[in-house]
Amino acid sequence: MISTEIKTEGVAEKERIERRQRRRRTRDRECHCCGRTTPFSWTCRCGFAICQECMNENVWGLSCNGITWHCPECGQQNGFGNQ
Repeated sequence: MISTEIKTEGVAEKERIERRQRRRRTRDRECHCCGRTTPFSWTCRCGFAICQECMNENVWGLSCNGITWHCPECGQQNGFGNQ
């Protein structure tokens, strides 16, 4: 009886880890500016995505304080993750 409980707990832990990995898995998104597919892009909740290279070129128009950026599609503020 004890061995099945341990096995069940081990299976549950494995399933929890798999769910966490699926949730953290990033998708390669297409940049709305240049059209390239990159492994990392800044994304808004509305679905707008911009690659790092385009963000560096356009940060002057998308951010006024270097902490947040303004989505040109929906107008929401998004963080750079530096605070």
